[in-house]
Amino acid sequence: MRTLTLTLPPSSPTAAASAVAVLSHDGTLVSRHVEVPLALLPPSEGSEVVAVVPASKLSWHALELPRGTLDKKLFQEGDGARLRSVLDGLLEDRVLDEPAQLHFAIAPMARTGAPMWVAVCDRAWLHAWLAAMEQSGHSAVRIVPEVAPPAEPHAGASALYFTGTSASTQIIYSGPHGVWLLPYGAAAMALVNGAGEGPAQVWAEPAVAELAEQHFEGRVTLQSNAQRFLAAAQSEWDLAQFDCSASRSARSRKKISHFFATLLSAPRWRAARWMALALLLVNLSGIALWNWSEQSSLAAKRMSVRQLLTSTFPEVRVVVDAPLQMARSVADLQRQNGAVTGADLETMLVQYYSMSSGMPLPTAIEFADGELKLKGLNPEAAQRARITAKLEGLRYRARMDGDTLTLQLERQP
Repeated sequence: MRTLTLTLPPSSPTAAASAVAVLSHDGTLVSRHVEVPLALLPPSEGSEVVAVVPASKLSWHALELPRGTLDKKLFQEGDGARLRSVLDGLLEDRVLDEPAQLHFAIAPMARTGAPMWVAVCDRAWLHAWLAAMEQSGHSAVRIVPEVAPPAEPHAGASALYFTGTSASTQIIYSGPHGVWLLPYGAAAMALVNGAGEGPAQVWAEPAVAELAEQHFEGRVTLQSNAQRFLAAAQSEWDLAQFDCSASRSARSRKKISHFFATLLSAPRWRAARWMALALLLVNLSGIALWNWSEQSSLAAKRMSVRQLLTSTFPEVRVVVDAPLQMARSVADLQRQNGAVTGADLETMLVQYYSMSSGMPLPTAIEFADGELKLKGLNPEAAQRARITAKLEGLRYRARMDGDTLTLQLERQP
């Protein structure tokens, strides 16, 4: 999916403040890298806009929430007032500023009773930059940290990033104790080496790669700052929590839109897309084959009925409705031979009187073209329903219209 990753500067937003923007067409490779004011950023239509909070603006704190505090459903719906008040109490003695001036975000997949990370940054600074992005037409779908610590405090592999220039080098350490941003020097390297068994991964920007090789020869991987920011956009973290989160419906729409856009364009889903397309084609082919088989079987049955009609009644030249034409021919043959049929007056009267005990006698009888009308009956509603149901069971169409009962044999010409 097309991604616009915007790294927020440590300073407050102004018209001249420049932000680092990384544009990627697939979310993994850098397509364009610029550092310009917000007003000069490339258009973000059709892109997922991700805001990156630099490591210098975040502090990390490991804590455990009391059991029953983190109601997952409650938190996801954005009603985090209770959770926010708990965090205020737990972090009040760990932060320098008043908790009301800070923005908190808990780790993804956090659970009570287990250690977890809480990211903390200046609330006014973050809100100011988000508002500036909104005004420039670049609404952030997610907010992620530049570098995040391992998933669980006091566990997991560490990573080290060499950034800046040879004259002004900084290191970013991500390990079991959080994320540290330190100026490069002997003290900083001693602190990093004393934090554990040493970093499992070492990344360095091209300008300071030689310096990193002096300490970790053969283990350094080149990574530009644009690549680091784009990698941060793939993080599971989302700092847009509490008062920085959008409404539940708006965030749900954004997440659903992002999911489907990723599903349709991300390279890692290419195999799944081909498999889905192949499955769709197989199913369509199967449906087409089944439809052809059913149509062929139906056509064969129709031809069999037509052949039966024309062989039994050779005088029928044109077949339009074989069952109806056969019924007509059989009725004509019965009349010619003097046989009584279900459409004759005698048969219809016998059928009516056999089930109309207690009914008044009709005052008039009309019979024409196989239709019998018995007038002056005026039966009760229950009797009407009973007689009509019985006659329909004998393949007669029965209809009461006032005091008149009309009978006609089904499919009778």
